Amino acid sequence: MEEPEGAVESKDYYSVMIHFYRGELGRIMSWRQRLDVTTNWAIVGATGMITFGLNSPDHSHLIFLFGNYLSLLLLVIEARRYRYYDAFRARVRMLEAHFIMPVVMKDVKLLQGDWRRVMADDLLQPSFKISAMMAILRRFRRNYVWIFLLITSAWIVKIWIHYPDSHSFSGFFHFLTAGDSLPGGVFLVLCLALYVILAFLTISAYVVREAAGEFGSRSMRGRKWMR
Repeated sequence: MEEPEGAVESKDYYSVMIHFYRGELGRIMSWRQRLDVTTNWAIVGATGMITFGLNSPDHSHLIFLFGNYLSLLLLVIEARRYRYYDAFRARVRMLEAHFIMPVVMKDVKLLQGDWRRVMADDLLQPSFKISAMMAILRRFRRNYVWIFLLITSAWIVKIWIHYPDSHSFSGFFHFLTAGDSLPGGVFLVLCLALYVILAFLTISAYVVREAAGEFGSRSMRGRKWMR
């Protein structure tokens, strides 16, 4: 059977696909490193602010509030980077599922769907595969929930150890705004807004199934790997 004019020979096709897979794999690793950099910024920033805040009773509670909002900003930045990472990772996963896996199984019948057309369309018109909100929920669930928990815990510890009269419910909220340059009402509004956002993210991240990501949706089936 003659191939149509301009068709790519099989050996050239497979060679191009292999190099394409390597290139896309390298691209997602580059975006993976960018994600790690943003997370490191959040960890280092939170650690420095916690150290400063706990160092002296005279240091304002604003440092913890600022640390939370800074982490929230870094979460949004990292979510934006994650959308790019996920878009290119989808190509790699498509190649692994529809091109490499049939080769591993030595069964071309495993090829399913019009994946070549889908891949070609994405190369011509790249697009994000998840929404900005879903990206935020995934990064929050994976990393940032622990950063916010650490900052909040350090804030509570500061009030507890630096203000002995705060060992009661009313005393705690009295010393929450102690030594702050902001008016008490403004400070409490900012705190309330922050923790309403964090509560929403926490509930959504653990209720929405897609927020768990690909590896969170099924077990690893470890026993099969040992055979």
